[in-house]
Amino acid sequence: MNKSEILKNICDTELVYDRINKKLNSDFSKSKIENMLLNFIRETEEASFQKIGKNFYVTNVNNNIRITINSYTFRIITVDRIIK
Repeated sequence: MNKSEILKNICDTELVYDRINKKLNSDFSKSKIENMLLNFIRETEEASFQKIGKNFYVTNVNNNIRITINSYTFRIITVDRIIK
């Protein structure tokens, strides 16, 4: 798996924005979510990327967040808070 490949191909759907806001208990705009996720992925070390089954999991411990991405379509599925 290659971090740059994920960054180059990442995409999302309209439904994911509502899901992310709900999971993070926020009310961010579409562009804010896109920028935030790209920044989280960029700053996450590649050692924190896992492929399990059909998904990539990007765990950013500095921001207590895990991003789930479909490994075939590179679509963001969801974002979860990490509980320490």
